Amino acid sequence: MARIFCIANQKGGVGKTTTSVNLAAGLAAQGQRVLLIDLDPQGNATMGSGVDKRSLARSVYHVLLGLATIAQARVKSEAGGYDVLGANRDLAGAEVELVDLDDRETRLKTALVPVDADYDFVLIDCPPSLSLLTLNGLCAAHGVVIPMQCEYFALEGLTDLVNTIKRVHANLNADLKIIGLLRVMFDPRMTLQQQVSDQLEGHFGDKVFKTIIPRNVRLAEAPSYGLPGVAYDRSSRGAQAYLSFGAEMIERVKTL
Repeated sequence: MARIFCIANQKGGVGKTTTSVNLAAGLAAQGQRVLLIDLDPQGNATMGSGVDKRSLARSVYHVLLGLATIAQARVKSEAGGYDVLGANRDLAGAEVELVDLDDRETRLKTALVPVDADYDFVLIDCPPSLSLLTLNGLCAAHGVVIPMQCEYFALEGLTDLVNTIKRVHANLNADLKIIGLLRVMFDPRMTLQQQVSDQLEGHFGDKVFKTIIPRNVRLAEAPSYGLPGVAYDRSSRGAQAYLSFGAEMIERVKTL
């Protein structure tokens, strides 16, 4: 059975897509069968996996509207070694079209059932808003991985996200839980970041992943080459951190 995880945070620019792409590549590098679902109309996770979003014959848009199955729409990321259910601008229109459809919050969950046995992990890159698309991700998932920067405003946004997850858990998906918080873009030279990191560990305890993703130029460069950072420069600090995070995820899943 595939373990399905959303990479979510209502705050933009916190490294959700970087985490989704590199965790997928990090898990694939350790022999896991991985599907990465891009639920963001910007299609950055698709492009970052080396898949041209403009040339997609079928995308997650077609899957959500019942026009294609995941098996028909998925493509292989040669660079990352995992499958991608890509997104492009079409997905922006899905919000409006989904409103009138039955079971609009659970269409992704239903679509995943036939491919459940094909994967060990399904990762869903959510857009930075609580939209119908994010809701589809949260309803399909067993848990949420929250990437966050160790800054004051990130703590404010975290409270909102935790409340959202609680509401979805209570009303739509009783399986949903927070798997863990991942500290990203971390610079140990900044006192504030160290303080916020300590606060997170004090408040959330073992929900905070031990792996910390450093601020790293190679991770930032990788998408412009259509590569996950793990494939672009495997020896870089950022890539090594995501490989460690993949190993930690595999261990954490065993305890769920």
